[in-house]
Amino acid sequence: MSTRMTADRGASAPGRQGRERVADVNDVHLCLQSFGDDADAALLLIAGATWSMDWWDDELCRRLAAGGRHVLRYDQRDTGRSSHDPAGAPTYTGADLVRDAVGILDHEGIDSAHVMGLSSGGGVAQHLALTAPHRVASLVLISTSPAVPAASGELRLPPASSAVRETFDDPPPEPDWSDPDDVARYVVDAERPYAGSLGFDEARVREVARRVVERTLDVRASLTNFWLAADGEPVPGTLADIAAPTLILHGTADPCFPYEHAEALAREIPHTTLVPLEGGGHEMPAAVFHDIVVEAVLAHTRRD
Repeated sequence: MSTRMTADRGASAPGRQGRERVADVNDVHLCLQSFGDDADAALLLIAGATWSMDWWDDELCRRLAAGGRHVLRYDQRDTGRSSHDPAGAPTYTGADLVRDAVGILDHEGIDSAHVMGLSSGGGVAQHLALTAPHRVASLVLISTSPAVPAASGELRLPPASSAVRETFDDPPPEPDWSDPDDVARYVVDAERPYAGSLGFDEARVREVARRVVERTLDVRASLTNFWLAADGEPVPGTLADIAAPTLILHGTADPCFPYEHAEALAREIPHTTLVPLEGGGHEMPAAVFHDIVVEAVLAHTRRD
């Protein structure tokens, strides 16, 4: 169960929802938003590469809050309204992103929280569980892959689909960064190869893309810098050393991290529950999965 520090570190008044504010963390500004009652168990959401907190579905956050969780989502560096480095010149590492998650908890006066990470955010969550285990009450890993070595040895996992690999090997031309509509189209097209067998929800992705472009301080940096940042110092330990109870939610049609990646996590991390999302891709769980996700996350985070 998540607990709160006795010292007042700027936590906001209880009971309100959707409050957006800026935290001064590790010499940068990180924009965050909360849903639900501050007195409830904290659930920290960590988004994937280049994703601002806008990608966490509003309705999903509200439903988790209605289930008695204090939901926190935030813009990582170079996304949304958080601090940005110049495009092409990130000054942070992956290790800094892990420290930022701890800094968010410190700012909010939260001693330990349930941590839910998606894609590369799931990697940040795994590193956090190893480097600061006392801050992680439990893990929820969505559409992610092993981010630390396995105790059983090298994992041989299937690669991404050819369509996904092509986005890295032969990226499309950059948009006109001064044209918000062109950038939004670019974001939508970038997400298209990651859809599962249920199809690509273009209307939803387009709506989120518009909001991302409107909120982001430097959208070019947001969409490019993550891939240039160094990993930082290695994290000690293996997947078997993750002590936090872990829930894995993974699309069975994920074209980036095929389902075998989730099965490997479930084998290697102790105290793990694996829930398949039938036909889901490498994406924020679609509305059709919200009942499954909410039920599973609330049950999992109800543990002491």
